[in-house]
Amino acid sequence: MVETKEDLLQDLKLAANSSFPSLEAMVQGETKYLRDARINLKNVLQSTNFTVKEAYLLALSIAVNEKNDVLSASFTASAKENGATDAEIAETHACTSLLTVNNVFYRFRHFMKKDSYQTMSAGIKMNLMVNPVLGKEFFELMSLAVSSVNGCEACVVSHESSVLKHGASEARVFDAIRLAAVVRGISTFIH
Repeated sequence: MVETKEDLLQDLKLAANSSFPSLEAMVQGETKYLRDARINLKNVLQSTNFTVKEAYLLALSIAVNEKNDVLSASFTASAKENGATDAEIAETHACTSLLTVNNVFYRFRHFMKKDSYQTMSAGIKMNLMVNPVLGKEFFELMSLAVSSVNGCEACVVSHESSVLKHGASEARVFDAIRLAAVVRGISTFIH
């Protein structure tokens, strides 16, 4: 398991002597999940449904959502190495923040199921969504991934519909959600 840990840290461009309590517990207990987690991460980051830059930007959005500074720094560096601009990195952070706001608000509306709340103006500025630097399709895909992690059914349904209308395939959508799930899982033991 020590070798798997070292390989995972290398994949994430983290120092070989990095220590994370949950990761160390898995190494000490020789859990097979550590190998699975490494393979899962490699697989989702190498999806044929994304460019490498897109994969790292999606991973970054989930790391930011999870408030994981270690993974955020790792995925930022990898995204930049694969052509991401400062504007795209900034918009990934902004998209994640906006979706966190929207997910709380729209989840509340959905849970309450009251006409009064449905008809009240949200009063939340969302100009970022109008003409995103990342492009509308990818911005919607990122919004879908973050919304899925945050468990907002109304947002997931809305963004999935929108991303398909902007030309994404269901395979691209599916891989984005797999990537989000795997990064969230990795975030539980590398932070």
